[in-house]
Amino acid sequence: MVSKISLLNRFLYLTGGFMKLVEYEGKDLFKKYNIPIPNRCGVLRIGDDISKIRIDKYPVVIKAQVLAGGRGKAGGVKIAKNEDEARSIIKNMLGMTLVTHQTQGKGIKVEEVLIDEASDISREIYISVTMDRKASVPVIVASKEGGMSIEELAKEKPELIVKMPVDVEAGLMPWQAKDVGYRLEIPKNLLNDFINLITNLVKLFIEYDASLVEINPLIITAENKIIALDSKVIIDDNSLFRHPDIAALPDRESSELEKEAKRIGINYISLDGNIGCMVNGAGLAMATLDTIKLAGGEAANFLDVGGGANVEQITNAFKIILKDNKVKGILVNIFGGIMKCDNIAKGIVEAAKNVDVNVPVVVRLEGTNVKEGKEILKNSGLKFTQAESLWDGCKKAVELVK
Repeated sequence: MVSKISLLNRFLYLTGGFMKLVEYEGKDLFKKYNIPIPNRCGVLRIGDDISKIRIDKYPVVIKAQVLAGGRGKAGGVKIAKNEDEARSIIKNMLGMTLVTHQTQGKGIKVEEVLIDEASDISREIYISVTMDRKASVPVIVASKEGGMSIEELAKEKPELIVKMPVDVEAGLMPWQAKDVGYRLEIPKNLLNDFINLITNLVKLFIEYDASLVEINPLIITAENKIIALDSKVIIDDNSLFRHPDIAALPDRESSELEKEAKRIGINYISLDGNIGCMVNGAGLAMATLDTIKLAGGEAANFLDVGGGANVEQITNAFKIILKDNKVKGILVNIFGGIMKCDNIAKGIVEAAKNVDVNVPVVVRLEGTNVKEGKEILKNSGLKFTQAESLWDGCKKAVELVK
């Protein structure tokens, strides 16, 4: 079963939460904001040949382009010293299943790899800009020790974490950037380069409506240059209308059913169980999943048809749910507030007539005109199992799918 944290993150993503970029996409933004990155040889996808890109200088670093941290430990980051090694690594990496500490025990198929010229690392630093939800401002989070999990570092060595709040209107002030540089022990001859980098990083964060822009590690090379060796960029999904370049990027986190649901305005996340859920409201949907679990069942999906669910939305929701072969029964849990229960019931009846529903359907209605709604379901001539409460509905759904 998908964990509640993972489910919540995916819900936020699907309902206007965030858009995650893979490393090379984040580095494209870095380049746009004059943040130095390694020389890129190219990006290869499954089916591409290494001859498609030009590698003038070895060694190179070959990195799996997946939305998960900990790639290096899982075999998703390799160094090639010559063309033969590069060919072998790329061949083995493309199509491999990568499992890291962030994938909840499941694998992610590697469909793209990034090839960068290798850098001679002298020192690693961590730096990011994120939102301080409590203070409602962006904040720089940094450490003079980079290349490792910032969560682990914050737990083991909290004294090494540097924080600097930023005014959205004024941007990062020069004295703030210099102060962060001093606290990170940036060499004096690189301080101006660092100030430009961190100022541009904040500018990117604000102008692209990001929730996180992270470099881990930011390196100082043996040639005394500062380079963003990696990138992690997460954009607020609600702002994509302002950023057509980001909106045009591939949706890598959603399944085909999730993409289809998103196109027609339904918030849907596929899960591992066999009880399909149709609910109006995200909070009620989360509560429904919990209650199904308590009743001894497993939900097949999270599906929120929204507060103004109509016949078309309910019909589309039935279609989406039934495309999942795991579904052995459906639980409809609707609260009639904005839309009254009698209208919702009419929508359920019409939708059931328009869709070949070949599994048992349990319906729990509550709210305005609930009596009228139940009568409509009762007199419809269709085989609905009605429930008096959420708990009653979940128990009935679990029993029917056994």
